[in-house]
Amino acid sequence: MLNTPRSRRGMVTSPHHLASEAGLRILREGGNAIEAVIAMAASLAVVYPHMTAIGGDGFWLVSKDGSEPTAIDACGAAAAAATPELYASNGLSAIPWRGPFAANTVPGTISGWGEAHRLSQEIGGRLPLSRLVEDAVWSAENGFAATASQEQLTRSKLPELKDAPNFVSTFLIDGRPPREGEVMKLPALGRTLSRIGAQGTEDFYRGALARDIAADLVSVGSPLTGADFSAHHAARRDALSVAVRGARLYNFPPPTQGLASLMILALFDRLGVTEAEGFEHIHGLVEATKQAFLVRDRAVGDPASMTVDPRDFLTTAALDALAGRIDRKTALPWPQPAEPGDTVWLGAIDKDGVAVSFIQSIFFEFGSGCVLPQTGFVLQNRGASFRLAGEGPRRLAPGRKPFHTLNPALALFDDGRRMVYGTMGGEGQPQTQSAIFTRYAMFGQGLQAAVTAPRWLLGKTWGENSVTLKLESRFDTALVAALRAAGHDIELLEDFTGTMGHAGAIVMHPGRVFEGATDPRSDGAAAGF
Repeated sequence: MLNTPRSRRGMVTSPHHLASEAGLRILREGGNAIEAVIAMAASLAVVYPHMTAIGGDGFWLVSKDGSEPTAIDACGAAAAAATPELYASNGLSAIPWRGPFAANTVPGTISGWGEAHRLSQEIGGRLPLSRLVEDAVWSAENGFAATASQEQLTRSKLPELKDAPNFVSTFLIDGRPPREGEVMKLPALGRTLSRIGAQGTEDFYRGALARDIAADLVSVGSPLTGADFSAHHAARRDALSVAVRGARLYNFPPPTQGLASLMILALFDRLGVTEAEGFEHIHGLVEATKQAFLVRDRAVGDPASMTVDPRDFLTTAALDALAGRIDRKTALPWPQPAEPGDTVWLGAIDKDGVAVSFIQSIFFEFGSGCVLPQTGFVLQNRGASFRLAGEGPRRLAPGRKPFHTLNPALALFDDGRRMVYGTMGGEGQPQTQSAIFTRYAMFGQGLQAAVTAPRWLLGKTWGENSVTLKLESRFDTALVAALRAAGHDIELLEDFTGTMGHAGAIVMHPGRVFEGATDPRSDGAAAGF
């Protein structure tokens, strides 16, 4: 799939076609891009339940008519009871990936919907939240068809999820994973979304719904309490940015790895590569990734606990120095571990030029696996990324925010184009962003071609321990041989694999022509009108 869809009045993209349709309906009704993204986020929480949920976190970048974007931080903090001592007293030397003790951070994404909705109203948005969750509520109550990825991931991860509270009764059908195309209903989740639409997002944290959630938390054994929810608020923040040839790039500040995404492209830009898809392109981006990840892993975590300013790594002097460390012919040895992830990226740009890049995550597929019985949503396991020992901004402490692989991306071009882009995929997110942006913006590939083209991933994903450089097997064999000869530890995967994430992008040209792209590795759609 290489043809790029185009339109004149707006464009949406997401990793599930029903969510994209929900967002497009909002644009057709005169809603703006923020409202469309809320509708898509709600729908994805229902029809793509293995990939996202309202029990996770979210991060927004919103630019109005080419202005500097507003960042909305909807990341929840660790529970007041979440201390290293709590885990030690329960015989745990590390935070588990699944189960109640993995569910130790407040789900922030609903607060982000609320803050984004307020921002929408400030710029003229008129649609009520009840309308924005309408499609999601319908799908939860009346049913949706399970995708192949839902079937496959439910089946493959069931051994580690089956004992999580209420997982089996919520996500299995007659005691087995749903089959592709089989209809699944999530009625409790539908009721919760309906309540959010009617009462507002505050009800999730400080109202009657919050009290029901608090009772649910006790029943599943999570360290979280109603007081933790009540203390949570989304916040507007300044985005990080850096200039590259022809554009200024924006991404999210800590606790996300947005710094790494910006550094990769800024470092690669300094290499002066002129030809796409060759050794210099792929090797250059991989080596830039290593330099950026070394900084990220040393410095990034809970922003209130960091001892460095992330902007210091984006100065001309700092980037020049790091670019000078890149060997253009030989791979830097790479033993560093990585993080898996399960996430959705979605975006929209409307007729008035409001551009939104949004990412919402539960960390692993199905998150902690713990489903709240009355309110019907699964809790994320993002807090499993905390450390119980040592020091630094990733050590677990009450009120700290966990390190996030999430990072929505946005670019404003010197020629007036605006681009939102992103992907799910944990460690692969900055790498896929670099692949898409360089192919489209630096080397002139079509937007859909840039998303469809073969991708790579340095590090592990989906809980695997391998830290190889993974390549989809559609890469030219001569290029693969050259990368091996340079010292890269190559692992070839399928032609198209979800390991590389589910990416998407939208570009608005100065003449109000919109281009959209979605990932053939997902179940998504880019749609405009």
